[in-house]
Amino acid sequence: MAVMPPSTKAIAMDRRKRILAIVGASSGNLVEWFDFYVYSFCSLYFAASFFPKGDHTSQLLNTAGVFAAGFLMRPIGGWLFGRIADRHGRRKSMLIAITMMCGGSLLIACLPTYASIGAVAPLLLLIARLFQGLSVGGEYGTSATYMSEIALRGERGFFASFQYVTLIGGQLLAVLVIVILQAVLSDAQLHAWGWRIPFALGALSAVVSLNLRRSLAETASEASRTHKDAGSLKGLFRHKAVFVTVVGYTAGGSLIFYTFTTYMQKYLVNTAGMPAKTVSFVMTGALFVYMLMQPLFGALSDRIGRRNSMFAFGILGALLTVPLLTALRDVRSPWAAFGLLVVALAVVSLYTSISGLIKAEVFPPEVRALGVGLAYAIANAVFGGSAEFVGLMLKSAGIESAFYWYVTALIVIGLFFSWRLPRPGEGYLDEAP
Repeated sequence: MAVMPPSTKAIAMDRRKRILAIVGASSGNLVEWFDFYVYSFCSLYFAASFFPKGDHTSQLLNTAGVFAAGFLMRPIGGWLFGRIADRHGRRKSMLIAITMMCGGSLLIACLPTYASIGAVAPLLLLIARLFQGLSVGGEYGTSATYMSEIALRGERGFFASFQYVTLIGGQLLAVLVIVILQAVLSDAQLHAWGWRIPFALGALSAVVSLNLRRSLAETASEASRTHKDAGSLKGLFRHKAVFVTVVGYTAGGSLIFYTFTTYMQKYLVNTAGMPAKTVSFVMTGALFVYMLMQPLFGALSDRIGRRNSMFAFGILGALLTVPLLTALRDVRSPWAAFGLLVVALAVVSLYTSISGLIKAEVFPPEVRALGVGLAYAIANAVFGGSAEFVGLMLKSAGIESAFYWYVTALIVIGLFFSWRLPRPGEGYLDEAP
């Protein structure tokens, strides 16, 4: 009996289901990153509530230390949630991750201060932050894997790019909430209780995302979940060459991402000498444009291929990083700074728009979430997370330009590893429906 091809209606229904699944997965990603960034933006107001001893700078350093602790939990989260996703399903892993983030945000929103319970208050803050660090560490690998597997063939770059749309969107939404609170509340109110509002909003948003994720279809097959290597480090390191390759090009990608996003705020103030308020407007505008770029560059990768997008990123990044950072060092006009940043972020978009997808394509399904999450978390923690520290350290040593060459060198190394990416027809996702 001849097999009839799927009808136009069936194809349309399948496409609609996949798009809704992308929305559900990416909504959780937005909430995860909103909650993670809110801590950094609110620390100015709650630092004295948990660390009353010492001057304001020491209080901020204490909150920054707690922030860093959450950052360092990412590799553990990448391993833990990658294992859960490969052994028990992507959907279950994403549900646990968003629940953990919700719990962490709710705990911070309700925490008694140092004045109420003494040293237990900063300890509970640290515990909540460790939970959030675990959660966001597991979110990247699992959501990247899910969005890559659920996306339509021929449009995977476009659909998978929404992971970074929501990642950047979470950061921008956190800034917007703080700006609104600053407009409607007094400084005293923000210090007293207003800082709790963003964490409560984050917890509430996580509940909404949790309900959306509960309806998601599972993409991991029974065969991959019951594979003897499913979610195991032993199984992952059967593909150690692939793992090293992913870490290799992620190092440069993470470094340049953090250089032109989070570190750039301080760079334009400390090095270029621009007013802090002006820099905030410049960065907000540039990040908004950057967010909108992701689907465009994701769609471009569907046309020219993932390897070619990575080659373009590596070549342009190697050629333009030093000139762009040098020009930004001497910039005086906010519009010129905005234009230079948009150019830089366009180059970065060649990588970030397909960042999760190119990792997912090189790992087999039984260790895919573990490979994506752990490789990203390690490279991100070591190279991306240290971008600001290295930049400031070299500046204090009087050799700030060495940082420009450091970023360039990592991108060149990433370009080398990009040559090891699979060609069309060779990736594990090429045969996926």
